[in-house]
Amino acid sequence: MKIIYEGGEAEIVEKKSRFIATIRPVDSEEAALEFIAATKKKYWDARHNCFAYVIGERQELQRCSDDGEPQGTAGRPMLDVLLGADVHNMAVVVTRYFGGVLLGTGGLVRAYSKAVQEGLKNSVVLEKQEGISLLIQTDYNGVGKIQYLLGQRGIPVLNSEYTDIVRLRVLVPRERAAALMEAVTEGTAGRAEFPEEEPVRYALLDGEAILFPA
Repeated sequence: MKIIYEGGEAEIVEKKSRFIATIRPVDSEEAALEFIAATKKKYWDARHNCFAYVIGERQELQRCSDDGEPQGTAGRPMLDVLLGADVHNMAVVVTRYFGGVLLGTGGLVRAYSKAVQEGLKNSVVLEKQEGISLLIQTDYNGVGKIQYLLGQRGIPVLNSEYTDIVRLRVLVPRERAAALMEAVTEGTAGRAEFPEEEPVRYALLDGEAILFPA
């Protein structure tokens, strides 16, 4: 599931009209409406503040508004960009400062769509995945092999503890957890144990794991 981790902004100009896209993550309709209201207040002197938002794991909540533009020329095209990008739990407001030149129906659709596309480019979009927070426990003889197996598979280590034994907490995609445990068990000749498995949702940002509530 794609989500907005950090919202972004973008501005385009079409025939002297300025289109400013503001994107933010939202987790409820209330949060979306608060963001829209705040953006309208910020750009109180603009001719239009059109919006669209999608919320839910199946994008089940969808709303949009043309805010005075001809029907179907702003809100719906903006929403279509969000749905096409398959992004969840986000809202966008596109503010228009009219430049004195009419764009026509097609021109408006293209401008509002492009503004949202540019705003998405300036946002941080993450892929949220199902995973397992797995605790691996072993002796010092087995840690080297485990680290090799983790590196080979691109499995990040969330934290580690070295006392009389070694404990590594790793993040593994749900569908790969069983295969990893089998490989670690075989690679350490049975010296590794797995005392804890917790389901998590996570995303990777520049190689760093970001955890979300399961």
